[in-house]
Amino acid sequence: MAVFVALGAFLMTLAGGWVAQRVTDRRHLVLGFAGGLMLGVVGLDLLPEAIDAAGNPVFGVPAALLLFVGGFLVAHLVERLLAVRQVAHGAGEERVPQVGLTAAAAMVGHSLMDGVALGAAFQVGAGMGAAVALAVITHDFADGFNTYTITSLYGNARRKAVLMLFADAVAPLVGAATTLLFTLPEEPLGCYLGFFGGALLYLAAAEILPEAHHEHPARSTLLCTVAGVGFIWLVVGIAD
Repeated sequence: MAVFVALGAFLMTLAGGWVAQRVTDRRHLVLGFAGGLMLGVVGLDLLPEAIDAAGNPVFGVPAALLLFVGGFLVAHLVERLLAVRQVAHGAGEERVPQVGLTAAAAMVGHSLMDGVALGAAFQVGAGMGAAVALAVITHDFADGFNTYTITSLYGNARRKAVLMLFADAVAPLVGAATTLLFTLPEEPLGCYLGFFGGALLYLAAAEILPEAHHEHPARSTLLCTVAGVGFIWLVVGIAD
């Protein structure tokens, strides 16, 4: 049942990527909405779930929050190191394609964990499985949207962006299928979600949103960002 439901996540991910491709003439609005989606996913979905799952605090701080800060710093460090290497080879201050691919790979990993969570929920019961399925299928639209947007934003060819989108779409199917073989412990899953949330927030705050407002600092861009956050809030509320 979990694998069958994951097919819905597969289709929703592809739908999100398709929408991201079709609105290139309103790129600033796309980026604004993508930034809002990423902010909403981190603050309203990933981080609360990570704090609940990651276990005991470490020196007075929840482990998920420590890894959240660590993920933010690692994302910043990776981008700076790649940028410095690019400059050293005379490439200037342009965006580094590898950063986009790395971020997209993290999105694929997140979608894989979505599939694992889906399978684990159905192991608990049909009611729990249905609730998680609603959340996963709905927010995988945002995942597909963000995966394509992040990959292409950093100057990667359309072929690579589509490839990462397809990998992100397949990941929930693979994750759900693995739960037929084993069960992932709750604490490692919570730690992973915290770390990934920090990296995702960095991309949203330091890259996606500044790029959205760089050439078109319009009120409509800001409204798209708020709409993205509101959409994730609606998804989380419906799932609860």
